[in-house]
Amino acid sequence: MTDGDRPEAGSSDQGGRRFVQRGLYAGEMQIGAVYAHRPGRTVTEADNTLFSTMTMNPQALHLDAAFSESTEFGQRLMNSMFTLATIVGASVSHLTQGTLVANLGFTEVTFPHPLFHGDTLYSETEVNAIRASRSRPGQAIVTFIHTGRNQHGDIVARAVRNALMYQEEP
Repeated sequence: MTDGDRPEAGSSDQGGRRFVQRGLYAGEMQIGAVYAHRPGRTVTEADNTLFSTMTMNPQALHLDAAFSESTEFGQRLMNSMFTLATIVGASVSHLTQGTLVANLGFTEVTFPHPLFHGDTLYSETEVNAIRASRSRPGQAIVTFIHTGRNQHGDIVARAVRNALMYQEEP
């Protein structure tokens, strides 16, 4: 029985097939495939304030409007860790929901353009590499390139991520 065939708790079978959303197994991915995660996410001042204070980041560029107006940006910036978490989070239902074993790490994390309150963040993920794990049979290491763009198409974040994935349904 696959996840797509398992009934959810409290559901009744009406005779039709029921599909539970999941990510892809490494064996279903193709190198070079690009997944556009939609819808986008319009980011707000509340997002920025909550994330910054919840993560104990008192950076004035995120929280102090008067200070931020005096900077080259002229306004508060979205917390870059919020931006990174959002572009990776947007990929979960598409790629790794229920198929991820573990995150192995991030490299080449860049924020080439600022993201501001009111911008809409669009995310996409490219499958850059897939290789069978040498130490974990049935699992593979997948390299993803996550990219976030604002509503104008400017890249606001990019990160290379290595993840340990199930090769196929365990």
